[in-house]
Amino acid sequence: MNAKAAKKIPLFCALIPLLFCSCTEKKQLRVGVLNGPSAIPCAWMIENSGTSGMENLVFESCTSAQTELPKLLKGELDAGFLPPNVAAKVFNSGGGALVCLGICGNGNLYLLSKDHTPEDFSLEQLRGKTVQCAGQGATPQYMFGWLLEQAGLKDSVTMDFSIPNANIAAALVSRKVQYALVPEPFATVAQTKDSSVKRVLNIQEEYKKITGRDFPMTVLVANAGFARENKKLLKKFTEFYARANRWTVKNPKEAGVLTEKANLGLTAFVAEKAVFNANFVWQAAPEGREQIESLLSLFLKAEPKSIGGKLPDDGFYFSVK
Repeated sequence: MNAKAAKKIPLFCALIPLLFCSCTEKKQLRVGVLNGPSAIPCAWMIENSGTSGMENLVFESCTSAQTELPKLLKGELDAGFLPPNVAAKVFNSGGGALVCLGICGNGNLYLLSKDHTPEDFSLEQLRGKTVQCAGQGATPQYMFGWLLEQAGLKDSVTMDFSIPNANIAAALVSRKVQYALVPEPFATVAQTKDSSVKRVLNIQEEYKKITGRDFPMTVLVANAGFARENKKLLKKFTEFYARANRWTVKNPKEAGVLTEKANLGLTAFVAEKAVFNANFVWQAAPEGREQIESLLSLFLKAEPKSIGGKLPDDGFYFSVK
C-alpha cells in the first residue's frame, strides 16, 4: 500500500461514526401540553417514552392555547392540543397552517350548584337566573347557549364571564355565584373545596340526548408542514397517545401521581379525580369529522369569525395512515 492511500484510511475510518449517526438519528417530535385534562395522558408518555421507542419525544408545558399556538405556527412545536374551534380558525384563516390529527377528549362541561342535586334540577330552573361561565367565545359559551335555545331559554338566562376561570370554584363555594358552568379540572377543584357542590347537569349527556352524538372538547393538532413530511412519525405518536389514554382511564390514581411528577399544572389528587369526568378518547380525525363539524356548526351559527367564517375543508382532517 502506498503512503498516499495509507493516509486516507484513518480519515475514512474517522468519518464512519459520523455517517452512521446521521443515518440512524431519530427525528425529534416536540409536543405542546396544555395545563389541564389533556395533559394527564401525556404524563404517562413522559414517563415511558424512553422505553417505548419514542425516546425523541420532547414535551413543553403551556399555560394556555394562546401561549401554545404561536409556537405551533412558528414550528417551535410540532404538535399540540387545542380546542376544536381554535384549530379550525387557524386552518381557515392561516392558509392551512395547522391540521387536526384526532379527537383526544370529548365534552367535559358541567353545570355546578350548591342548591340542587342532579335529580331535582332542570334547565327550566335557570329561567331569570345568571350562570357564571368559564370560556367566553369558546365551547362553554356556544354549547350552553345552544342548549338554552333548544330549551326555549335563550333570552331568559344570563351568562356572566366576569370571574376568571381559576377563581370560579371559590366564588361558587362562597356563594358569590349560584350556578357555574365549568370544564374539568375546574369542576373537580370546586367539589374538592366543598362537598356540597354538585354536578347538576352533564352538558355532554344533554347534547347527546338531542343530537345522538358526543362533542369534542380537545383535539390533537400538528404543524401542517411537519405533518406532511413526517407522517410515519405522527402515526407512531398517535398510537402511543392512544395507548396512554387507555392506560390513564384504567389507572387514575397512578396517572395523578405521574401528572404531578411531570409538573403539568395539576396536583396528583385533582388529576386522579378529574380522570373520571374528563371523557378521554382517541378518534382519528377522518373518523371524528362528523362530531367535529357538528360542534363547529354551533360556532358558525353563533359567531362565524370564531372558526374563520366557514367549516374547514378536507385538508383539515389529516390522516396518518
